[in-house]
Amino acid sequence: MAYPKLASKTILAPMAGVNDIAFRLLCKEYGCGMTFSEMISAAALSRHNQAAIRLIDFDDAANDEHPFCIQIFGQTTEQVVKAAMFVEDKYRPDVIDFNLGCPASKIIKQGAGCALLLRKSRIKEIVSSCAKELSTPFTVKIRSGIDSNNIVAVEIAKLCEQAGACAITVHPRTMKQAYSGKADWNIILAVKKSVSIPVIGNGDIFAPADAKKMIEQTGCDYVMVGRAAMKSPIIFQQINDYLRKKHYKQTDDSARIKLIKKYLFLAEKHGVSFFRIKLHCQHFTSGFKGGAEMRNKISTSKDVDDLREILNI
Repeated sequence: MAYPKLASKTILAPMAGVNDIAFRLLCKEYGCGMTFSEMISAAALSRHNQAAIRLIDFDDAANDEHPFCIQIFGQTTEQVVKAAMFVEDKYRPDVIDFNLGCPASKIIKQGAGCALLLRKSRIKEIVSSCAKELSTPFTVKIRSGIDSNNIVAVEIAKLCEQAGACAITVHPRTMKQAYSGKADWNIILAVKKSVSIPVIGNGDIFAPADAKKMIEQTGCDYVMVGRAAMKSPIIFQQINDYLRKKHYKQTDDSARIKLIKKYLFLAEKHGVSFFRIKLHCQHFTSGFKGGAEMRNKISTSKDVDDLREILNI
């Protein structure tokens, strides 16, 4: 199956504890080309675990979020295939993605995420089995490697393409780096030169100019945005404008207030937990004048009415 052609060069990164339905729809409203679910355990999904299923938080009948991607992680072929087939049947996502890039210790200890980067035969088995069984495009997200002595991105990307993956996302940091240090965009370039399927670049996209620079330096087909989107989904609109018009509107406090109002409306509409609502509002106040004091008040708020009073909306 071919990778879908997106209306924007931007993709929302899969972020645990962040990508609820209201946040994803907000990113879509600001021009994100495709949203991702949180990373979800294939082992749990294969057992139809309700906590894992709730993390998908997607209702095709209630909203128009397409194109939408569900990302799963796991270490056994049977569980990953079973989970992928389950989400394909239940949710009809546009893409199913397999995570080979998570550096979290609890994931590594399971033998999943980055831990699989050194198990090439297992990767080949998982990707080829999923590509064979699914009618949904199947993609893979990778890192550079385990550490600076084990840079395997090009080798893994080629292996995944040969096994049937229809796109590769590259986060060019190692497992050991986690999210520290600088992302080596040269690795994205090397992967792009080595495969014929679309390549999504991920890492250090903090401003519209970064997205343009990554595309120009690496030739990647799309850019995946994480931490910058967490602070302001407006980044998607700004990147789109900068790529098309070479300029974009800066975000001021009035734009941030409008963003928060939209999020609160969507969160209440879709039943997002107040804990998650508070978390997002704290992120969204980054850049506000007096934002630190505002975030302290938000942390002690009891309900949405409290939040509205604090934010004066």
